[in-house]
Amino acid sequence: MRASQMTGVVALVAVGLAGCSGSPAKVEIHKAAAAADAAAANKAAAAPAYEKSPVGWASQGGGTTGGAKGATVTVSTVAGLKKYATAKRPFVIRIKGTIALTGMQKLASNKTIIGVGAEGRIIGGGLTLSGVRNVVIRNLTFTGSRDDAINVQGSRNVWIDHNDLSKAYDGLTDVKRGSDYITISWNHYHDHNKTALLGHSDSTGSLDKGHLRATYVHNWFDGTTQRHPRVRFANPVHVFNNYFKGNSGYGVASTEGAGVFVERNFFENVKRPTSISEGSSGPGDIRLFGNYFLHSGRAVKRNPAKVAAIPYAYTPQAAKSVKATVTAGAGVGHLG
Repeated sequence: MRASQMTGVVALVAVGLAGCSGSPAKVEIHKAAAAADAAAANKAAAAPAYEKSPVGWASQGGGTTGGAKGATVTVSTVAGLKKYATAKRPFVIRIKGTIALTGMQKLASNKTIIGVGAEGRIIGGGLTLSGVRNVVIRNLTFTGSRDDAINVQGSRNVWIDHNDLSKAYDGLTDVKRGSDYITISWNHYHDHNKTALLGHSDSTGSLDKGHLRATYVHNWFDGTTQRHPRVRFANPVHVFNNYFKGNSGYGVASTEGAGVFVERNFFENVKRPTSISEGSSGPGDIRLFGNYFLHSGRAVKRNPAKVAAIPYAYTPQAAKSVKATVTAGAGVGHLG
């Protein structure tokens, strides 16, 4: 049994014995709970700064491998990027140096796009995935886009990992229009307002319900204002082991009947760690478990039993150790 499962079982038993104050059984239960949390904390120290394959939803639905079955090429110009990004064949596309885009560059299916060392940068524009599948975007710095940094729509099996994202005109990682099986991990978000949208409109329920399933893990939301993520319709969305720092708007928002499991995150100086209503959107549901709050407000929950179970295997860290792990490993230059 994993530490997170053990803690949950212990908590349920403890509630059942709430009237047995001072009993030996209750003392043993508290000891077991402490041991479970300690075990999770010990795992945190050994948590890798990168994975060879995605954790979470992008591991489902056939998995996400990008261009692993194709050739590897290195590009340093807009023309080179366009040539391989839009090709029908699978490719691993290595970006060396800075590529200045004037708009959104399309990516075709079965592509990996990855920065070389800590040098790969895309400025002025971003990447867009529309109606594609099996795409990996890793180890790139995105800044100054006149639109989104990364836009995902009508696409599935996408892994966005170990990027540095800032200062776009619109979103940094926006996922919408029925996209599915998404993992967003180990990214450093900073210097931005509307950070990570999941579902773009209250009127697209017929398209989005049953989809938009996404995992956000080991991301550093560093002073960004809101949408970490801002969720509509999807259930379950899994937000775990992220570090939220100084987010002046809110941390995680669940709206329009979405179900979000907010698990073992570290919130520091966040007045509204969670929200169930933003703008004109109807409320969503939130289940909370094992989060750590430092100089932060109260997290709100709603209908936790309506948040669907997480279907994949994973090993969470204890929330207290997440800050150290994420700040040491998120962003570019950490792929080993």
